[in-house]
Amino acid sequence: MNKTDRQLAIMLELQRNKVLRAEDLASLFETSVRTIYRDIQALSEMGVPILGAPGQGYSLMEGYFLPPVGFTAEEAVTMLMGTDFIEQRLDGDYASVAKAARRKIEAILPETVRDESTRVRETMRLLQVGEPITSLREKDYLGQARRAIMERRKLRITYLKKMPETDGNRKSTRDVAPYGLALIRGNWILIAHCELRQEIRHFRLSRMTGLTVLEDRFLVPNGFNLNNYRPSDDRNERVAVLANPEIADKIAETCHYYMESTEERKDGLIVNFLVRQPEELLTYLLGWGGDVKVLEPESLRQRMREEAEKILERY
Repeated sequence: MNKTDRQLAIMLELQRNKVLRAEDLASLFETSVRTIYRDIQALSEMGVPILGAPGQGYSLMEGYFLPPVGFTAEEAVTMLMGTDFIEQRLDGDYASVAKAARRKIEAILPETVRDESTRVRETMRLLQVGEPITSLREKDYLGQARRAIMERRKLRITYLKKMPETDGNRKSTRDVAPYGLALIRGNWILIAHCELRQEIRHFRLSRMTGLTVLEDRFLVPNGFNLNNYRPSDDRNERVAVLANPEIADKIAETCHYYMESTEERKDGLIVNFLVRQPEELLTYLLGWGGDVKVLEPESLRQRMREEAEKILERY
């Protein structure tokens, strides 16, 4: 970033934030504090009303706003692709807002920048984000959950668990305090405190068969920040398989999250997985067919035999 661009960016940051220290700006723009001092001095000499408070930082004089800022084609593409993404993957309220925002952005762009940004967008696609939500029910749940989060209202959800109970039942109803939503591998996940389990749990919207916003309210724990939240790793079960080395890349692509280590041997590739329940790997193992052999645990070996027998009976 050259000096002119950095100084403009400093003004934008000061307009967006009430007070910023020179150290904060230096870290943000990956430069030295001394360079930031020189930039602030240069901006002041140009007439930008920057106030400095010892020990606190810099701020813009109240009421001062920058004139409209022009966008490069790359910056315009970034914003327009963002509106495309939101329109496709959020609920109806934000989809309509995204359309309106896109029209406004396109309206203020110079014709040359608008044409260039259009050409760039025609050559780029957002991949690895999953297909757009097509289920009206899931879109409705997404909208209700989003509003419940903003209003701090609890939810009552009914959903199908990935793994059934011992009696074969997969349906469960829970009252939860919704903390946030995350889009993971194309699936919207509700991150919420479950009253039954008394801990934070994750619930896929696509598996929900019922969602009701309750009148009960909740408080988000002090210090909880969705951007900094990292779920605890509760994978404690180990699974070892002997695999054909020719499908090593396929295993890595589909089960990267579960993989712990690999070991090459004369008779094949040993792959070690760490899972919550061995059955989590069942679908993948069946898909790899005769190219894999479960070594442990014995319970999973037996389950593979049972599934193979069911397949054989059908053919």
